[in-house]
Amino acid sequence: MTRILNSRLAYDGYAKVSVLTLAEEGGAPHQREVVDYGQSACVLPYDPDRKLALVVRLPRAPLLRAGVAGHLIEAPAGMIGPGETPETTVRREAMEETGVELSALEPVAACWPSPGVLAERTHLFLAPYGTADRRGPGGGLAEENESITVEETPLADLWRACEQGALHDLKTLTLVFALKVRHPDLF
Repeated sequence: MTRILNSRLAYDGYAKVSVLTLAEEGGAPHQREVVDYGQSACVLPYDPDRKLALVVRLPRAPLLRAGVAGHLIEAPAGMIGPGETPETTVRREAMEETGVELSALEPVAACWPSPGVLAERTHLFLAPYGTADRRGPGGGLAEENESITVEETPLADLWRACEQGALHDLKTLTLVFALKVRHPDLF
């Protein structure tokens, strides 16, 4: 069994980076870095009548750093704030990012996107919406400097992107697969 011998906070900003000293029974101690910035929640809003999904595109610093041109197709997502539940978070993020008010939520999973280094756990949801649920333009909050573009995309196009390996955001890919399994008639 692996156990933590020591934990040292190496950086304390938006993300906290800790250096853990671990040891296995009878093994030599070794170090691992852990990045922690809290838990997140993500939702794929889909219109079952028009067979569309609401997705967003926005610049992402890690992609820019990696030299990746363009913006990923992503389902609306955000960090769970103090006192919030994952459900509250996805409703808030859907309104901020897409301008749509969500009511019914379909839980999919709570998963660890990159457990080798991230302490983040992401709560995934699907949510039906209709044209009457539009409350605003979306686009994110100005103070968050997100530069979000909102797109209503045919579900068939999202599925084709999955099949072609062109959907690169893991949480969105997972949600499109979940929607296809749960509601294949929408594709």
